[in-house]
Amino acid sequence: MCGGCVGTEYPERGTTCLEGGSFLLNFVGCAQCGRRDFVLVSNRAEGLHGGEEIVTYDHLCKNCHHLIARHEYTFSVVDDYQEYTMLCLLCGRAEDSVSILPDDPRQMTPLF
Repeated sequence: MCGGCVGTEYPERGTTCLEGGSFLLNFVGCAQCGRRDFVLVSNRAEGLHGGEEIVTYDHLCKNCHHLIARHEYTFSVVDDYQEYTMLCLLCGRAEDSVSILPDDPRQMTPLF
């Protein structure tokens, strides 16, 4: 992974968890060839590990295939919530939790 290719290493992305694609606003250019072009996604792998879905792939420079970053996305269901995480030098880090119930108990206002 290459810190010279990104503007900010592991930027905080709030709840934006990407299962695919690239955060191009953080790509400043390839440290190896010096060009700023599209980023390729390569070596994509999906699998289940202990009830958790894990997606990994590499971000590569389109021109010289220099490894920019490795991306990891996870999805799991814990109790009544879907849990998402993302960790990537280019795309950043993020977590999200979404209720699987019609009404999210965390969003309900108390009656008293």
